[in-house]
Amino acid sequence: MTAVNHTPNIDEGATVAAPQSGVRLWAVRANKLLGHVVAIPAALLVLAEMVVLSAGIVGRYVFHAPIIWADELAGILFLWLAMLGSVIAFQRGEHMRMTAVIGMLRADARAFLDVVAAAASLAFLLLVIHPAYEFAADEVFVTTPALEIVNSWRAAALPVGIGLMLVAAVLRLVRIAGLRSLLAAVALVAGVIAALVLAAPMLKPLGNLNLLIFFVVIVGAMVLAAVPIAFAFGLATVGYLTLTTSTPDVVIIGRMDEGMSHLILLAVPLFVFLGLLIEMTGMARAMVGFLASLLGHVRGGLHYVLVGAMYLVSGISGSKAADMAAVAPVLFPEMTKRGAKPGDLVALLAATGAQTETIPPSLVLITIGSVTGVSIAALFTGGLLPGIVLAIGLCSVVWWRYRGEGLSHVKRATGREIGRAFVIAIPAMALPFVIRAAVVEGVATATEVSTIGIVYAALTGLLIYRQFSWRRLYPMLVETASLSGAILLIIGAATGMAWALTQSGFSASLAKFMTALPGGTPVFLGVTIVAFVILGSVLEGIPAIVLFGPLLFPIARQVGVHEVHYAMVVVLAMGIGLFAPPFGVGYYAACAISRISPDEGIKPIVGYIVALLIGTLVVAAIPWISTGFL
Repeated sequence: MTAVNHTPNIDEGATVAAPQSGVRLWAVRANKLLGHVVAIPAALLVLAEMVVLSAGIVGRYVFHAPIIWADELAGILFLWLAMLGSVIAFQRGEHMRMTAVIGMLRADARAFLDVVAAAASLAFLLLVIHPAYEFAADEVFVTTPALEIVNSWRAAALPVGIGLMLVAAVLRLVRIAGLRSLLAAVALVAGVIAALVLAAPMLKPLGNLNLLIFFVVIVGAMVLAAVPIAFAFGLATVGYLTLTTSTPDVVIIGRMDEGMSHLILLAVPLFVFLGLLIEMTGMARAMVGFLASLLGHVRGGLHYVLVGAMYLVSGISGSKAADMAAVAPVLFPEMTKRGAKPGDLVALLAATGAQTETIPPSLVLITIGSVTGVSIAALFTGGLLPGIVLAIGLCSVVWWRYRGEGLSHVKRATGREIGRAFVIAIPAMALPFVIRAAVVEGVATATEVSTIGIVYAALTGLLIYRQFSWRRLYPMLVETASLSGAILLIIGAATGMAWALTQSGFSASLAKFMTALPGGTPVFLGVTIVAFVILGSVLEGIPAIVLFGPLLFPIARQVGVHEVHYAMVVVLAMGIGLFAPPFGVGYYAACAISRISPDEGIKPIVGYIVALLIGTLVVAAIPWISTGFL
């Protein structure tokens, strides 16, 4: 999981006239001011995370004097970074949302649904602002063990972030809506909420049928109406817990805090920044240039390069959004010149995102290791070959589609040119090995290793490639905060929803069902693939693992499935769900990074999804692919 909005800014889709031009102009200026006020501390927090984690590595490995408060301080700063990043993403209209359906509507209908989406987001923020304040106030009684400060300093990030997003939501409504559409959208959202509140006495006796009502019907309707996914998850969870259970509102904030505060997620912003850094320093271009010199002259050659480049870059960044952001800008312009259709480009980019989910340092693999006790080193080793198997499947589809491509205008690289490209690419291609060596040799944890990658990439850019733009650093830090905030808010909302599912007994019922399946290992693995494709599209990778990993991995052991083999099957299946439209948020991240409409890629991606499913079945059927090198 990764991801980033990365749908067009909500303001761009709104064409409703706003007669209050003076008020609207004021809102635009206030929104810009809000962006600047939040962006500066968010950028400084990204830098602070790098410094704290680097200091921890140096203190432990160089001076043999661990800094005991480093992780604690990093965790405090991280929650503030997540919430301020969410504010930036909201202010910029960069929270992930699905626009495929509303894109087919008339302009006035699209504009109205944009206003409805903003009103629904505002409703969620209004419902959780007071519980967030209560949660932070309660944390005054908790003292952090190392720094010995009250935990409210950390927890205050939640009400502050939610409050700033609430301001941004009001400003957005003023900017994009005329009075009539504003009143209509607010009345619609308020009317639906009021109807559910009035129906609460009838909902409680329905039991787990409410899961279908809130998490399928209501979430589905909001996602299709282009409500940002994090807010759709959050609003449905608040509604379910408030109207059908006796759970206090503050518990929802606690679960969101838990979801966004996992120590392993510290790697998200730093790996995102590392992905931006390897693009800025020319390292990604060097790797892609070497692959292009090898394969650029064959039919569909640059598509093969895209598959290979994503495999290589995934060994640097644990974030799929960062991987795609590093590769797509380098390859897509030339691929377009050769006649590739935009829809096929974004489809293959999304498919490679799913294909490379098992390539270390994968955040999903790190999560599996942390919640199930499986060796992370074993998962990292076992994840390399499954990615190659799926790459072969994608390349087969590429070969079929581009077997008739004309190459009369393409010049084949000479051996000397290939050798020169290889020499240039060596420092860049060494980075994945530096990262893996740092983890294996115990120099840094899987969370800290991104800082080593950042230092290596910065020095390589400065001293070898001589490409390092100091002016781009601040925008990159802000972009890192925004991407990370969008990702982490979804994880927090999905964690809250996952907790609600757990309390309902759904996860235990699923585990019981899968234990009782006839047919042994093959049927168990088949049902696992189907279940995690669905969960990957609905819950996103990390929350789904946190929810179902501790339940299903012991069952896998009981039926004789090796835990590393099972992990690969689970991650690949979740990756397919994550990057498959219409619900896969990874697909929309690929569209945003490519600046290509999601509608264009839906038809071309079908063939790639089929290839990924076949590859996953092969990995499931042949355990050696996952365990042969352990």
